[in-house]
Amino acid sequence: MGQAIENAGLCREHDIVARISQEAGQDEWNKLSQADIAIEFTAPHAAVDNIRRCFEANVPIVVGTTGWYDEYEELKDEATQNAHSLLTATNFSLGVNLFFELNKRLAELMAPYNQYDVQMEEIHHTQKLDAPSGTAITLATQAIERLPWKKTWKLVDDENEDISPSTLGIDAKRINDVSGTHTLLYNSAIDSIEIKHTAYSRAGFAFGAVLAAEWLHGKTGVFTMENVIKNTLTL
Repeated sequence: MGQAIENAGLCREHDIVARISQEAGQDEWNKLSQADIAIEFTAPHAAVDNIRRCFEANVPIVVGTTGWYDEYEELKDEATQNAHSLLTATNFSLGVNLFFELNKRLAELMAPYNQYDVQMEEIHHTQKLDAPSGTAITLATQAIERLPWKKTWKLVDDENEDISPSTLGIDAKRINDVSGTHTLLYNSAIDSIEIKHTAYSRAGFAFGAVLAAEWLHGKTGVFTMENVIKNTLTL
């Protein structure tokens, strides 16, 4: 993702002033102060410290890492109280964010019809550490908020495992060289309805992250990709 984001940034005529990896020394971290925006795509165990380093340097940060959201409210409060800039999303792909809107609308339409059960499958590359994906959790949460008979979601470890009718099951698979696929299936005794998003490469995520960084520049506060989508008129 780092290489993809750098390529997207260069294509949009931005300068890359620092490339901070897990092995980066203090000299590389010192370059952070030269940046207008930082984009963070690392791992759940590193994201919180990286966000705080950007807060300390007063550098706005766009965060694409998922799996750390148990500390989100604390960091949100820190950003709000100290006029920092934080933009997070479970997925920066423009296509996925349109898919989010489609998911919400379909769930609203299906709300009166509890003869349909809804389940989800998500597939990612083997390097993705969290399961289910942040995108899958967002999709599940959106559906649960709109379907009266669904109360919670659960990661399904065994495809033969029984889950209660009030639970939305998520089957998370990890396969080499898969950028990301999310499928929601509404199934009844007589038919099924399916919506699916498939990413062909990481370029879409990278482009969306750079677009979010451009949008965040000059702003303070806490934002999501929904703010970017709703307020970006031209790409």
